[in-house]
Amino acid sequence: MAGPKAGEERILILAPIGRDAATIGDVLRRAGLQGVVCPDLPALLDSLRAGAGAAMVAEEALFGRGSTSLVEWVEAQPPWSDLPFIVLTSKQARPEVPVWRKSLLAKLRNASLLERPLDALGLSSAAESAVRSRRRQYEVQAYLSERALAAETLKRLVAERTSELEAANAALRLEMEQRRETEEALRQSQKMEAVGQLTGGLAHDFNNLLTAIVGSLEMIKVRVAQGRSCELERFLSAAHEGAMRAAALTHRLLAFSRRQTLDPRPTDLNRLVAGMEELIRRTVGPAIDVEVIAEPDLWASLVDQNQMENALLNLCINARDAMPDGGRLTIETANTTFDDRVARERAVIVGDYVVLCVRDTGVGMGPDVIAHAFDPFYTTKPMGQGTGLGLSMVYGFARQSGGFARIESEVGRGAAVNVHLPRHVGGSASADVGPVLDAVPPLQAGATVLVVEDEPMIRMLLVESLREQGFTAVEAEDGASALSVLRSIALVDVLVTDVGLPGGVNGRQVAEAARAERPNLEILFITGYAESAVVSGHLPSRMHVMTKPFVPEALVDRIRGLMSAQRAIIRRVRPGT
Repeated sequence: MAGPKAGEERILILAPIGRDAATIGDVLRRAGLQGVVCPDLPALLDSLRAGAGAAMVAEEALFGRGSTSLVEWVEAQPPWSDLPFIVLTSKQARPEVPVWRKSLLAKLRNASLLERPLDALGLSSAAESAVRSRRRQYEVQAYLSERALAAETLKRLVAERTSELEAANAALRLEMEQRRETEEALRQSQKMEAVGQLTGGLAHDFNNLLTAIVGSLEMIKVRVAQGRSCELERFLSAAHEGAMRAAALTHRLLAFSRRQTLDPRPTDLNRLVAGMEELIRRTVGPAIDVEVIAEPDLWASLVDQNQMENALLNLCINARDAMPDGGRLTIETANTTFDDRVARERAVIVGDYVVLCVRDTGVGMGPDVIAHAFDPFYTTKPMGQGTGLGLSMVYGFARQSGGFARIESEVGRGAAVNVHLPRHVGGSASADVGPVLDAVPPLQAGATVLVVEDEPMIRMLLVESLREQGFTAVEAEDGASALSVLRSIALVDVLVTDVGLPGGVNGRQVAEAARAERPNLEILFITGYAESAVVSGHLPSRMHVMTKPFVPEALVDRIRGLMSAQRAIIRRVRPGT
């Protein structure tokens, strides 16, 4: 710590009467102290403002009203300062002086009395004690100044660091925003790439199929014109096969897009797997061992059984292709529950799930392949050996059913595809028996079918095929005309209606209006796209769904099946009919 500055330890002397000031100065000088004589009170105040170690003041210089300005200086001292005062008193004094002294000591705060006549030792001792006290005050001042400087320095450093952190934070926010924009641009690019891959693969496959269909039809026209009907069967088969493959491709695309028409029913996956086990064994071949591990107390799931079978078969075919030299295929069912933590980690909905796992011991997949495995038209198989839609169809079907699919695999260690489907809590599917009207006649081959279809070519094919089989077919091109037909005809046994109809009345509305007037009417929805939203969920009794495309014979068979089921219901409710 720095030593005292010039003037900080001098002792100011105010004794204007007699030789006291000069005597005191001599004593202090001999004691090694610096004494400064002030001729009057204003001079003392000026010296105090310049700095001092102590002040020796004769009481007569302050008696009366002379102490006011000095008291004001004392009260104006900074917090660290408490200047020592030595007040020189006399033995002989007027009676009011003691009271005044006491008041003066209180006002000067740090004051002591030294009675005259003075002796050198007592004077120098009091002076040295006062200077030491003042020196400690200056040390406190230096310490406080250093602390204030340190605080100011800290404040400046904090401000600088805060500014640096704010700048870094702003730069980080800018970088995060730029990264978000970059990621968004990358996602958009990936979407466009996926769309390009999808449309490119779709155009490629459909162009091939259309070439086969159109070419076959052209050859049929040529052969008919030439009168060579004996060769038509070959081209008819080729056109039919191309159309069926195009229909299968469309179903897979709808499954991937989660827009296929589903007919969900409470399903026991153990029973479904058991029913397909023999077909799977024949499909994968004798070189692959098939093992089924079924959960004994498996929960039910609400799925479209036909689409579930297709998904399982696709997974088994993929597993077979991953084991060209043979191996083991394991089909396993299980129950699982995802709590909040696991659901957050896997980005799924909390709840109970039924799991269908198809595991193989094949070549496996690396992280890059897994990342794209569910993309449409993505395949690692050689050209011409896969469409790249199998896994994407499984993924789309699982998502549309309220679940999800995920892949676990390592290169050289096989792969496992897990399809998670929500648990279904409720009764099994059953056919509800509606009220039976007294006027229900026996159903015969000539039963009346109302066909509601806005596409003229499809309507013509369906009506003609039904009439060929002996049905009475009535047609309507939209919902309004269908309702008019239902009001004008006494008997309609089966309503076949498209879901998406023009004119503001869709197929579901037509069905509801018809069911209100004809409770026993069998209703078959035919749909080819996302109108499934209108017929999604568990349909009421005697409402069914058939997905386009289909051959006319399939429609006829479906109608006959509905009529047979209706006859069985009537016999149970009204024995003897």
